[in-house]
Amino acid sequence: MGAPLAERSLTPGRCDLAPGIVRRTLSRLSSYDLERGLDLASLTVFDAGDLDLRLVPPAEALAPVRERMAALCDAHELAVMIGGNNAITRPGVRGLDPTLERVALLTLDAHFDLRDTDLGLTNGNPVTALLEDGLAGTRISQIGLQPFANTPRMRARAEEAGIVWHTMAEVRRDGLLPLVEKELARLSQLAEMIYVDFDIDVIARHEAPGAPGARPAGISAAEFFAAARRIARHPKVRAVDLTEFDPSLDVSDMTALVAGRWFAEILAGFASR
Repeated sequence: MGAPLAERSLTPGRCDLAPGIVRRTLSRLSSYDLERGLDLASLTVFDAGDLDLRLVPPAEALAPVRERMAALCDAHELAVMIGGNNAITRPGVRGLDPTLERVALLTLDAHFDLRDTDLGLTNGNPVTALLEDGLAGTRISQIGLQPFANTPRMRARAEEAGIVWHTMAEVRRDGLLPLVEKELARLSQLAEMIYVDFDIDVIARHEAPGAPGARPAGISAAEFFAAARRIARHPKVRAVDLTEFDPSLDVSDMTALVAGRWFAEILAGFASR
């Protein structure tokens, strides 16, 4: 499903264009993974279309995104949502589990997304909003956090809530996949279902120029793909999203091709369950 939310973004742009661009990019990919001898041609993907979120602020997007996500999760083993800005993650999680008692959240993101909500919901505070909604911080894991992209207040909020987080320095030291494995194992002990937010700005900016929040020295696109495949293979992962892709900033379709390949890797992981 497409969730082209663009309102109340801290980095104004055209993230609302992403769902359509991702769909068109998929026509440039084959269904065959040469490296693993895996053909996805037999998989059937149901396209639920795009929600009409033009000029809709994040607070008003809660109900339509949550309701569509809930319907998709009831009908399918895995739901994939293409944003739109990162504010879609909150209603996505709530669509997977309205009670927030059975769900865990894993984010691959350069940012905590723990800004205050006193001035309203934005793409900078979906995790804060989920904490305020009642999601236990101990059921949140965050990987890929960047220096000079967060604040002491955000760190304090994460620590107070019991969020488990890993910086890019840890990713370089320990490897992205081992950290993903570790957090999937931890979260699966605490929850019946896992929602994963793939914020594309976790990737190094030179490989994702269409990600307005991306910084130098992020993870590589290859690491992003490997993580997507591993995450989608986990049986408790029931919904994922891709956020913060702004096609208006892209260069030579680089980020569009990253997003398209990400979708293929999600399918490949799901196919190997």
